[in-house]
Amino acid sequence: MLSKKTQYALKAVAYLAGRYKEGPVQIAEIAERKSIPLKFLEVILLELKKAGILESKKGKGGGYYLLENPSKVPLAKIIRIVEGPISLLPCVSLYFYQKCTDCEEEHCNINKVFKETRDATLKVLEKRTLKDII
Repeated sequence: MLSKKTQYALKAVAYLAGRYKEGPVQIAEIAERKSIPLKFLEVILLELKKAGILESKKGKGGGYYLLENPSKVPLAKIIRIVEGPISLLPCVSLYFYQKCTDCEEEHCNINKVFKETRDATLKVLEKRTLKDII
């Protein structure tokens, strides 16, 4: 299940994607239009800026804006930045792998099922982009 933080991040970047090439959007506008707590949104947008998804402009007419065309930003990228692993088990994660302490991976049938689950989920989230959620 996606955390509230990730849900807010997706709503915010979808809003910015809908305003792509229109210039910076103030945080207060995004927070109001998408019903996201302002302080929480500030943290989320800063995280996405540090990851290279967004940029910001200070001063009058300032705010945040999307750096890339929405059709080129896969949803999986946003989710990984905010949420971390997409897989449901750490032992099947592609980018956040951790060996299970209580399991022998080579003989684990749970592992095999969740690898399949991960692959099916990634097939969708890597293909779908911000443009799909505008």
